[in-house]
Order: sequence, then structure tokens, then C-alpha cells
Amino acid sequence: MFSILSRTAPRRALAQSVRYASQKAPPPPPAPKKTKLTPPAPQKKPETASAGKAPEGSAAAAAAAAAKSADKSASTSGHTPTPPPSEAAPEPSSPITGVPTLDFSPEYEKEFQRTGAKSSKDTLSSNERKRRMMSRVSLALLALAFSGTVVYMGRDWEEEELKAKKLKIEDAPSSRWARTKERFTDLFDYFNKPAWPELLPPPYPPPHQKPYTLLLSIDDLLVTSTWDRKNGWRTAKRPGVDYFLGYISQFYEVVVFTSQPYYTAGPILDKLDRYGFYINYRLFREATRSVDGKIVKDLSYLNRDLSKVVMLDTDPEHASAQPENSIILPKWNGDPKDKGLVAMIPFLESIAIYRPDDVRPILKAYAGKDIPLEWGRKEAEMKAKHIAEWQAKNKHKISSGGSGFSFGSLLGLSDPSVPSQPKNQPPPTYLEMKRAEAQHQYMQEMKYVNDNREELERLLEQDQKAMAAQVPGSLWEAMDQFRGVQPPPGAPNPTGTSAHPPGSVVAAAEGKTN
Repeated sequence: MFSILSRTAPRRALAQSVRYASQKAPPPPPAPKKTKLTPPAPQKKPETASAGKAPEGSAAAAAAAAAKSADKSASTSGHTPTPPPSEAAPEPSSPITGVPTLDFSPEYEKEFQRTGAKSSKDTLSSNERKRRMMSRVSLALLALAFSGTVVYMGRDWEEEELKAKKLKIEDAPSSRWARTKERFTDLFDYFNKPAWPELLPPPYPPPHQKPYTLLLSIDDLLVTSTWDRKNGWRTAKRPGVDYFLGYISQFYEVVVFTSQPYYTAGPILDKLDRYGFYINYRLFREATRSVDGKIVKDLSYLNRDLSKVVMLDTDPEHASAQPENSIILPKWNGDPKDKGLVAMIPFLESIAIYRPDDVRPILKAYAGKDIPLEWGRKEAEMKAKHIAEWQAKNKHKISSGGSGFSFGSLLGLSDPSVPSQPKNQPPPTYLEMKRAEAQHQYMQEMKYVNDNREELERLLEQDQKAMAAQVPGSLWEAMDQFRGVQPPPGAPNPTGTSAHPPGSVVAAAEGKTN
């Protein structure tokens, strides 16, 4: 039995070692890294029992001897020794999937080797080269076209351009860069311009057209907004605004030019000029310009001769386009005893009475001054000069004592608006005579309005109904009005009516009542 065990044990151990070696030796990689293998620790020789004694466990001694011979055979063949069975070897995972395998060989790091092929990283395909070439050609053509446009924009002014811009050749930009800048700005300035190239219709032929145009603002000049705990927000009229509009409208074409939209300023103007006698035109927010984000009232779009235009405003930014045509007044803060608006009447009426060729030098001379006070001093000096001249011419009449009798007063040919001349007193100046006539005319107009107020209210209601009838009642009617389709017979025809039809308020003032 001992001999059987001693023969079979070395064969079994040798078979296991060979099988283990065949599993541990995978095919080497192309360029494996050299790993330093540590030599196995020397194992202690088992102590053998003495020959004289019969050892106990002779089978165990035979197994140990077989294992020792197997180790010798493995070392001579170049394989690593078998680890002791007590040490459990870790199960490596697959380098790709992570699934445990029976491969106990160490993992070798793969190295990337150059194959010698040319990389396509820095190379372009034929389509890409064509695309880049076309983009370069397009940019070159665009730059060439832009340069040609800049040169073309710097050409001399044409007559049609000056006519459209309402400029004279001496007032237009003269240098090439200035002309290029002006034309280039016009391309992108569409939304910053007024809605119409001409804000007012052409003036009436003389003598119907008044020689001067007066532009008035609304905010803090004619009205102001006030607030209190009892009534909230309210719109207050400036003291004397009714007299100012009624009186000054005899000399000027009055145009209200406001930065407010129509839906807020329209009802205010309807209250200020209920019957449409004093305000000729109304311009709202869409008639202004936007310059650097600020609202500007550009008078060059007004369709009027700027040498005959005067603008009253409270905001200098609104008049920044033509400051030489503007008078900037302090804002009214709601003071019920204010007289600033009425105090401007003598200066304005003197301009309309004396009729200068250009109002801009006059306005420039009074710029930054208290105009009512300065003009009062100037008028007093003119009055004193007039009296001195009259006294120098009529010394003998004053000493002898003349009478105030005249044949014109006897025959009733004297002007009732001019007061009779006292005895030995200088006559009124030309300005005082025209002022007396204008005040008399104003009183006559106020008397007409008061005497015919009921009729004017009836005509006003009739006008409001006529305007309401012009509003389309459906989308189809609006489209018909837009296409110019005439309404069926018997229906009211709002199109084609005149601005002041017979029976209207303005027609009543012009003597066109039925």
C-alpha cells in the first residue's frame, strides 16, 4: 500500500502543475513590459523521522516527498512553483468587460504604435477648400461693393435730393465725408423720423394765410397735471390760457405741437378749443423725431418758412434741432396766480404787427432773458421817444392850445376801436393802435360766441355724430372703405366730404350755415 501511494502521488502532482502552467502562460504581447519577478521564498525541509523508529503517518510523509520532487521538476522546466493551497489567488477581471475569467496572467498595458499613415487632422477635403475659397471671394466682393457705395454716397448733391430734404445748396453739407455721412444716416434713420415728410399742408394763398406760425406745447405751458388726496390726478388750465389762445390767434397760425400721443392730448385740446376757432392744426407724438433716445421737434418737417416760425416750449431738448426759432419758458407748477403766459402776448403781437423778414435774429437777441420784462423796457423807451418827437414837432400847437375836433369824427369815419385823442396829448404809437384794434376784434369774437352758444353746441353735436357715422361697423365695411368702394344708395357716405361741411361749427364761423 505504501508503494502504491509513493508511485501515484508524484504523477498526480506533476499533472496538476503542468495543467496550471498551461493556463498561466498566455501568448505574450508584441512588446511586453519586463516585470521583475521576485524569487519564491525558500521552503523549509520537513524533518524526517529516524530510521530506527516506525514513523506515524507514513502516508503524509510520502505525499510531502512527492510534492518536493514535483517542485524540483517544475524548477528545472522553467515554470513558477505552485503556490501553497492555503493562499487563495484573486480572480482577475476581464480588461474589457469586467467579467471574471480563468486567466491568471498579469495584465499587459497596450501601447499605441504609429503605422506610418498620414493624419487627416490638418488636411482639408476638396469641398472644404472650395467652400473656403468661395467665402473669401464673397468677402472680397462685399468689401469692394461697400467701398463703391461709400464713394458713390459722397457725390455732389442733386437737385431732387435738395428738394426732398428742403435744403438749399448753401445749407447742405459740402464736404465728401459730410455728404456720405448724411446719406448713410438717412438709410437707417427711418424709424427715428416723423411719420410724414410734411407735417402741415401747404399754406393758403394770401391774404387768407396768416404771415407767421406759432407752435405751442401743452405740458406745463398751457396745462399741467395736479394731484391731491381728495380728487387724485386732475388737469388744470393755466391762468389766462383762454384769452391767450383767443387773442394771439388773430396774428398767428396757431399749431399745437406736443410730445403726447393723440389719445391723451386730444381730449385736452377739445376742452381748450371747444369749437375749433383758435387752433389751426394739432401735431402729436408721431410728428416728433428721436435723437439719441430723446424727443425732438424738428421744424424742418413743418412745411413752413422757418424765418416766420416761433415755437414756445418748456423743454430745451424739444427745441434742440432749431434753438434759434424757440422760446423756452419756465414750467408752470400749478400756481393759480401765474401770469407768465399772458405776459408773453405783447412781445408776440409786436412781432406780428411789425412783420420782420426773419424772426430768428430777434429771438436770438432775447435768448436767456426775461422776455416780458425786457420787452416792457424796450416798449417804454419807444414810447418816450415817440412822445419826444411829437412834442418837438408840435411846440406851437401845445403853447397855443389845439382842439381835439376832427372832420372824421364829425362824419362818423373814425375807427371806433381807437379811443378819441385827448386835447394836447401825443397820439398813440403804431403798436398801441394795432393793439387796440386787436383787442376790439377779440371782444367782438367773444360776443359772437356768447350770443350763439346754443347754436354752436348743436352744430358741434352734429359734427360728432357725423364723425361717429364714418366709423365702420364691421370688418367688411372697413375693407370696403380701404378699397374705396362706394356705399349702397341710401346709406350715409362719409367719404368725399369737405373739411368743414355746411352746418358745421367752423362753417358757421365762416358764414356757411344753412
